[in-house]
Amino acid sequence: DPFSSLERFPDMSSPFTLAVSSEMVFLDLPPVERVRRIHALGFQVEIWDWTKHDIAALAATGATFSSMTGYTTGRLADEAGAEELLRTAAASIPVAKDLGIPRLNLHGTGLGDRGLPVQPCETVTGAMWLKARDTLSRIADLGERHGVTFMLENLNLPLDHPGTPFGRAEDTLALVSSVDRPAHLGLNLDLYHAQIGEGNLIELCRRALPWIAEIQVADEIGRAHV
Repeated sequence: DPFSSLERFPDMSSPFTLAVSSEMVFLDLPPVERVRRIHALGFQVEIWDWTKHDIAALAATGATFSSMTGYTTGRLADEAGAEELLRTAAASIPVAKDLGIPRLNLHGTGLGDRGLPVQPCETVTGAMWLKARDTLSRIADLGERHGVTFMLENLNLPLDHPGTPFGRAEDTLALVSSVDRPAHLGLNLDLYHAQIGEGNLIELCRRALPWIAEIQVADEIGRAHV
């Protein structure tokens, strides 16, 4: 089991608040049991699509949740997609409140079951950049009204998420820094994706630091080890 290290070293100390994605470990267990196991090991818990979970059962575990996906459908860069994104982001906030989740994750567009964009986009135009920035500014307004932080996650395009607009860390950093409201719109800086797509992680972290809300790590390539 590549995640057995979580059980071998349950008392490890760290200067960081550590969380484990319940979507990626202990996959032989039901979702609620994964959450209980992670919580028992002393970690916070990340979940993805909240519509696929029993929220009351998750709350009853007593676990501390670090983040979850903060929308169900929608896109950043066109009018209809933006309205859908804002609608489903608003619908996600009460769930986050029920679980005590402070950070809600976003992507450049909706992703299907295999992590592929629902509407692939090979070319991002200037107008799309402007619309995406406007959408994220409205998302930051939503976060401010409800006391949560939305995060824009970078994804790798060559391997796992081809055709995702605004997927590179350079793209997410450009958008989030241009809105510049880190209390309510931050970066979910995924170093697994950044290493595959761009590399130079130390310099990336230095430049992104003022806007980082969360950092994700996994073994590259394949996420096979913690």
